[in-house]
Amino acid sequence: MRTTATDQAPIPDTHVMTWQWRRHPRCVGLARAQLRKALARWGMAGIEESAVLVVSELVTNAVVHARVPPGREILTRFVRQDGGVRIEVHDASGVWPVRRVPDGSGGYGLVLVETLASRWGVAERDGVGKAVWAVVDDPGEGAESWGTQVG
Repeated sequence: MRTTATDQAPIPDTHVMTWQWRRHPRCVGLARAQLRKALARWGMAGIEESAVLVVSELVTNAVVHARVPPGREILTRFVRQDGGVRIEVHDASGVWPVRRVPDGSGGYGLVLVETLASRWGVAERDGVGKAVWAVVDDPGEGAESWGTQVG
């Protein structure tokens, strides 16, 4: 078990998956594939579409906007939580993302993240850079049951 600065309670290692990526457009698709595997392992296929779109936007932002020296990798961290998954994308840039009003030149990424995630934010991290995170909840998880199976 590990404890992190952002999580007060210990998290079983099987509930956390972390990868490092070169800052290259190809890592976006690779990160999506790893998240799909994690969600399948955790039995969370119901949130796959939303979670994959969120990680795609966050990693793309890191690849495009995190202007850092060569060799500074992007780190993705997926944390299984009760009823959902926390997606974190760490990079070495100190510039925090700003939600823009979408227009013809773009600005839709964080609006999409805000729409699909129950919450999102940015945090400082040890050393240089930041972590952009989002939590995607499973709307069916923990829902009250109105019936029982008979026979």
